[in-house]
Amino acid sequence: MNARTLMLILFLVLAAFAANAAVAGIVGAQDALTPGQTLGKSIFFDQNLSINSNQSCASCHDPAAGWTGPHSAINAHGTVYEGSIPGHFGNRKPPAAAYATFSPIFHLDKKGDFVGGNFWDGRATGERLGSPAADQAQGPFLNPLEQALPTATDVVNRVCGSSYGDLFKEVWGSSICAEPNGATAYDAIALSIAAYEASPEVNAFTSKYDLSYAGKVKLTKQEQTGYALFRGKGQCHRCHISNGQSALFTDYTFDNLGLPRNPENPFYAMTDFNPDGFDWIDSGLGGFLASRSDYAAFAAANLGKHKVPTLRNVALNSCETEPDNPNCIVKAYGHNGYFKSLKGIVHFYNTRDILPQCADWFTTEAEALAMNCWPKAEVLENINRAELGNLGLTAEEEAAIVAFLAALSDGFVP
Repeated sequence: MNARTLMLILFLVLAAFAANAAVAGIVGAQDALTPGQTLGKSIFFDQNLSINSNQSCASCHDPAAGWTGPHSAINAHGTVYEGSIPGHFGNRKPPAAAYATFSPIFHLDKKGDFVGGNFWDGRATGERLGSPAADQAQGPFLNPLEQALPTATDVVNRVCGSSYGDLFKEVWGSSICAEPNGATAYDAIALSIAAYEASPEVNAFTSKYDLSYAGKVKLTKQEQTGYALFRGKGQCHRCHISNGQSALFTDYTFDNLGLPRNPENPFYAMTDFNPDGFDWIDSGLGGFLASRSDYAAFAAANLGKHKVPTLRNVALNSCETEPDNPNCIVKAYGHNGYFKSLKGIVHFYNTRDILPQCADWFTTEAEALAMNCWPKAEVLENINRAELGNLGLTAEEEAAIVAFLAALSDGFVP
């Protein structure tokens, strides 16, 4: 076993320990970041790690927004964030970085469901570095629609020449920046980010929900009702697992919820990267599986499916649930950010299959709510019709579920 392998194993063990400590409810004992996590934090917030030195990981995964996109003006419309190069946009809403390190290595389980990985389509499998979060961390640096650096060597050179370059060498060894092709250093950068994302600073478990289990606060009657509906009539618990204290509110599987297309997604106009233009359809997990010879046979049965996200922090600093918060932001929901409110997406889950279909495929959430209709699904195959679509919830019950979701925001002060 070579030194590189030993370093990778050590880092993954440390990251797993930090994550498990949080789950065990001993976050207070782990508040101080380790040197490796501190390094990862420096990398995570460094805008210089982009072609125009204007975009960091945090630009799309901001703590104030629950580790996802922080800008109201963007979230209220296209939701997809502009990359370092002006006019370059990706095709999906930034997923939350918090609680992502708990996602297992991508695999097909005994029930025939794909589980794990990172990114909405699971393509950051964790097979290479042993951590989906680490595999994911390497993607945006070299993506021409995101941080857009030409090569991994460019990323390594910027890290080694940064103000925290000495810390990088301290954590990974004095020769880490001297390797000719930079492959080991590039892996070390990704693992450092994953170590920070596994820290209690990112996975805090400090919501009102968590504190209620510690006996420090009680959920309101409406929140308790919402929790009961979440686990019962609303069927949310079927995918967003909520088994007691430190629940992750996801099972890390994939689902096609029948979400409409986002009419304002700027990727439709990115013809240099999207030759299909407005005919482009996001095939999700199925598209990724089709790219793999070992999984291609499963592609058709998984078209349109996207990762089940954690519901922790979905309402953090949201203007919908915190209207008196002077720093509140408009938030967006779904892999393409079609929904701009928890009220809207809960209503969709409740009524998708009973309301009439909107005449226009490109109908916004606001328009659909006003007309009391829903546009047809972006991908018509493989829609989950067993667990949502006609739940029979009343308006008061929908509101109670939204109230419960607001109790999942970290940083709650009794």
